[in-house]
Amino acid sequence: AVLEPVQVGGVTIEHATLHNADEVARKDVRVGDTVIVQRAGDVIPEVASVIIEKRPPESTPFKMPEACPVCSASVEHIGAIHFCTGGLACPAQLKESIRHFASKRALDIEGLGERHVEQFVDAGLVADVADIFLLSKEQILTLPRWAGKSADNLIDAIAASRRTTLPRLVFGLGIHGVGEQTSRVLSERFGSLDALAAATEAELISTPEVGPETALSIMDFFKEPHNIAVLKKLKNAGIAFEATASKVGRLAGKVFLFTGTLTSMTRDEAKELVEAHGGSAAAGVSKKVDYVVAGAEAGSKLEKARKIGLTIIDEAEFKRMVG
Repeated sequence: AVLEPVQVGGVTIEHATLHNADEVARKDVRVGDTVIVQRAGDVIPEVASVIIEKRPPESTPFKMPEACPVCSASVEHIGAIHFCTGGLACPAQLKESIRHFASKRALDIEGLGERHVEQFVDAGLVADVADIFLLSKEQILTLPRWAGKSADNLIDAIAASRRTTLPRLVFGLGIHGVGEQTSRVLSERFGSLDALAAATEAELISTPEVGPETALSIMDFFKEPHNIAVLKKLKNAGIAFEATASKVGRLAGKVFLFTGTLTSMTRDEAKELVEAHGGSAAAGVSKKVDYVVAGAEAGSKLEKARKIGLTIIDEAEFKRMVG
């Protein structure tokens, strides 16, 4: 939601989350409403409720668009999510997929920012993520606000990104449900992009961090003709990465879940320790988790873990395990 600037907890807020269309309908938030805003967990501003007495008399309930405002493709509604069905034929989705691919946590192409992606797509120079690697200095210099030095810097950054890691590449592909942690786990399990593409549903589901929906999403991605063509273009463009060998160590093959506050390290540091010793860290409770490390003030995850009979240890026991 776009708001008139307001102070909340000493911070000026101009945007607040409405979560999704179902929440908008439940709270009956309308354009022009005066709302109560709170910062969830003292971090994320959210619209808590509407002050009905201040509602404009001409207001009408908000309706999600039936067609994408960018490409006019139909909008599909699954659960609480509305999405454009145009796929990468939709310029907005194409631009976002390229921005994600070039982002710091993916291929990390320095200098390829939002404005540049807009330029390249709008000029017809980039139609998929693989086209980034086909850009030439001459093409770039035909566009406004580019000079020889800045074009050279971008070409050098693109060239440097050709050598990457499998987890970064998998994350950069933007497969639905596959974040950074899942990308790392998949890379360790399958070792190469070809092996991941050929993985069966059973193999995927048996992998930590991967549930049935994510498994189907991965399989659908690698079956889609456009994606197959883009992956071939990436290979031809010289994208190279070391095959990821399965890690060995005292925690090899073990999955840990951290909940609550640890006293001697942060949860991120604990996860890094697990990975350094060959294990992996899960984000949620499932029967794939071998150990739940419970810190102070552990909440619902701990209760859920107890209900399904997971092994629960404290921080001291975890430190003994990692030595």
